[in-house]
Amino acid sequence: MEKIWLENYDSSVPAEINPEQYSSIVDIFEQSIEKYSTNTSYINMGKSISFAELDALSQNFAAYLQNAGLQKGDAVAIMMPNLIQYPVALFGILRAGMIVVNVNPLYTPRELQHQLSDSNTKAIVIVENFACTLSEVIKETAVEKVLLTSLGDMLSPIKRLFTNFAIKHVKKLVPEYDLPGAERFLTAIKTGSSQTYTRPEITGKDLAFLQYTGGTTGVSKGAMLSHRNLVASLEQTSSILENVIDPGEELVVTALPLYHIFALQGNCLTFIKYGCPNLLITNPRDMEGFVAEMAKYPFTVLTGVNTLFNSLLNTPGFSDLDFSRMKFALGGGAAVQKPVAEKWQETTGLILLEGYGLTECCPTVTVNPPELPAYKGSIGMPVPSTEIKLVDDEGNEVALGEAGEMHVRGPQVMQGYLNRPEASAEMIVDGWLATGDIATCDKDGFFYIVDRKKDMILVSGFNVFPNEIEEVAAMHEGVLEAAAIGVPHEVSGEIVKLVVVRKKEDLTEKELIAHCRQHLTGYKIPKKVEFIAELPKSNVGKILRRELRT
Repeated sequence: MEKIWLENYDSSVPAEINPEQYSSIVDIFEQSIEKYSTNTSYINMGKSISFAELDALSQNFAAYLQNAGLQKGDAVAIMMPNLIQYPVALFGILRAGMIVVNVNPLYTPRELQHQLSDSNTKAIVIVENFACTLSEVIKETAVEKVLLTSLGDMLSPIKRLFTNFAIKHVKKLVPEYDLPGAERFLTAIKTGSSQTYTRPEITGKDLAFLQYTGGTTGVSKGAMLSHRNLVASLEQTSSILENVIDPGEELVVTALPLYHIFALQGNCLTFIKYGCPNLLITNPRDMEGFVAEMAKYPFTVLTGVNTLFNSLLNTPGFSDLDFSRMKFALGGGAAVQKPVAEKWQETTGLILLEGYGLTECCPTVTVNPPELPAYKGSIGMPVPSTEIKLVDDEGNEVALGEAGEMHVRGPQVMQGYLNRPEASAEMIVDGWLATGDIATCDKDGFFYIVDRKKDMILVSGFNVFPNEIEEVAAMHEGVLEAAAIGVPHEVSGEIVKLVVVRKKEDLTEKELIAHCRQHLTGYKIPKKVEFIAELPKSNVGKILRRELRT
């Protein structure tokens, strides 16, 4: 497909990239620090830090980790929303030669324990708003060191004092927690400033991230992403953006959480490489506040999911923003809907581009070039050094225009799933990663997603896996059997519906949803419950979810 890209669109885009261009993500980071030292790197809640400040803070944290008993290759988790502390911690962990484990701060204790235990995480940097969750499960994990931070810690001293006081004592957003021996993140950085930092030898083979995902089905698994994987992904992205991005001059709006692979690669790492600032939005659910924040800055790039773009378009004041400097907006994580894309172009004068990827590919597989003349409803073409084949159920390639499961091969494909060789072998065969998505390809080389092969549910760009929902439902004494499916929703794309065979006839929808809320993150909680007498099953007793969707 690289040849088709070249012949039919832009001959300046290379067919191949060099995944050995940099030895590691740290190599890219260090070169950017040297080249763009005076540029702003991150902006959040009115506070900005330069590349030079990011260099000093992250190196101090790296020194602290190295002198705190942790070793190269140890896993260190980050559990926080978009704050300046996030990149400081992230680059500090990487510079220490350790592995970043990104954690959704809204996880329930059960979900958090699984991820920390599975990854053998040794230390965690966590915003104290969520420390109560950690305190419930930390004894069941290998976590030895807890570093606490408050939302306002990176602000000026006076603003920090007032912000943290208001959050804790006025808004009461910090539940009680018990974490004996926990240290403050800022104290750790200060301690590291007087310690020796030793730059470790980091190669492309070393793991950079354990990025958790359900893959296409089942329990959450840690995708092992090496430095070479991420370098390759950044080079692939750069090859597409080379003629669009002005190094050191752009401002990218980062509303998607940095713990999500899309924002991690597409915003955090990409624009560090280009020497450009990220405007971090801590609470994008506050849409009016989000728009007000955008109005303060000359933004040029915005990434998001369909629901985010739709919400912006329906927020007062958004249409009044100055879009004159904007280069492009890129949607991913979920399908961009045509009505949203059309309204976006009408409002901003820009095409809402769409790309496709998955955690296991760091994440980019295909993308529409920024110069695209009009919305196509396509996920784009393969990025350089990426092969795609569409196959039927027997593994045979389908003819052009026919639908088949998308298989991907390229240097951005993960090393496998941590501690799960069987799942890895099932997912990747001869270097080809089975995405579980059904797609078609037109004569010009543009791909289109048709459907998902597996039963994964996609809620606002986040994967929800039926097995997990069903397991939680089964924990309720009133449930005999349960099946989770996705049903269309105009705002979130899909919502979770639970179909249940009751053990106790007095079990209600409200009671079951309340039970799920105790064990699941918000977007995973069923929004609808249907009670039926019997679930459809195959002749071997497997529940047939597809029949529940018809």
